[in-house]
Amino acid sequence: MTDTLPRRRFQVGTTAAALLLAAGLCAPLAAQPRDAVRAGDYIVAVVNQELVTAGEVERRLEQARTESARRGAASASSAEDLRRQALDSLVEERVIVTHARESGARVDEPDLDRAIHSIAQQNQLSMAQLRERLRQEGIDYARFRADLRDQMMVERVREREVYQRIHVTDLEVDRLVEQQRAAAQADAELDIAQILVTVPEGAGSAEREQRRKRAEQALARVRGGEDFAAVARELSEDANREQGGRIGLRPASRLPDLFLDAVRPLVAGEVAASLVSSGAGYHVLKLLERRDGAALRVPQTHARHILLRTSAQLSTEAAVQRLQELRSQIEQGSRGFDEAARQFSDDGSAAGGGDLGWTGPGQFVPEFEEAMNRLVVGGISPPVASRFGVHLIQVLERREVALQTRQLRDQARALLRERKFAEAYAEWARDLRARAYVEMREPPL
Repeated sequence: MTDTLPRRRFQVGTTAAALLLAAGLCAPLAAQPRDAVRAGDYIVAVVNQELVTAGEVERRLEQARTESARRGAASASSAEDLRRQALDSLVEERVIVTHARESGARVDEPDLDRAIHSIAQQNQLSMAQLRERLRQEGIDYARFRADLRDQMMVERVREREVYQRIHVTDLEVDRLVEQQRAAAQADAELDIAQILVTVPEGAGSAEREQRRKRAEQALARVRGGEDFAAVARELSEDANREQGGRIGLRPASRLPDLFLDAVRPLVAGEVAASLVSSGAGYHVLKLLERRDGAALRVPQTHARHILLRTSAQLSTEAAVQRLQELRSQIEQGSRGFDEAARQFSDDGSAAGGGDLGWTGPGQFVPEFEEAMNRLVVGGISPPVASRFGVHLIQVLERREVALQTRQLRDQARALLRERKFAEAYAEWARDLRARAYVEMREPPL
């Protein structure tokens, strides 16, 4: 794997872009100058060096009402409570933004350009169309850039400082892994083959013993190395004998507990060490395949890409235009993807035709992974902007694989960290607010 597309999950920039995208690019609060008070407006709070105005509070209230109406939910809070909640949220935002600035966090111009281009891509707009859309919404482009920069900066500081507060113990990981394994076992699918020697209803002890010995002989033959399917076709008395005794892939919930207990310790290809006795007779069981439940399996994607690094000599727009041309040539068949990757890609994977191998969730930056996941096998993405430049992505194959123990523990630890994030974030925000200068002001007379 290359140093330009590390297999780690970053949440810088794309989260900010998603916030603005979710607001339909209107973002009326974020887009308003925060250091100016309009005519007829007044200041309701001073937060460090930032102001919160009554107009902003009203816009935040209107935004909340619109969102509630869209969800079809009616608020049980009074108008005064809603106004106080809007003010509190604005104060908290100002506290965090000023802290991020004072912490020395920076967002470089190329990072900001790529984030804005990503917003345009997600809305299927060109940069010129994005600017026009913002103008129609009454949003100044310079302010849009400044607010997006603030949101990206806050995201970086928040990720760094909040995650430092989260502690996950090995005992917590062990417990979660056991819960996941139990859930996966209940949800597993098993492919079992059997040799059944039936015992007629009302059979006497002598006949029952004779049938048991016949089943024991069958068990000895298959454990001695004979082909299970051949012995099943010769001796088995169930309806699946012509298929070598294969019952077929079934959820564990649809199999008898006697069968589950017998095959639980087996790996695929093994035969149970002893007979299983049931009302039908004696069973010799072989586990052909085990498909663990979703909790213990993970999707993987085999993809390749072409990366153009952006720089002072190559802007994001120019890189996008070049990759659009390459995509058109590849789709028309005049150029191969691997050939284009070897010739043009700035990534270490270029020598291998851009091949990134098999990867699982969370191994690429979010903007790359989200675009890759939307593709069908064989599909080629539009140009995708990330912190590394602009990519053209093609998906070659997809599969599901069982998680190894280390991967399962890593996944469990990450899940526990995410579960604890909200509480750690709330505590972090409270601490910042306690240290901040916050002055609430009464409305003017």
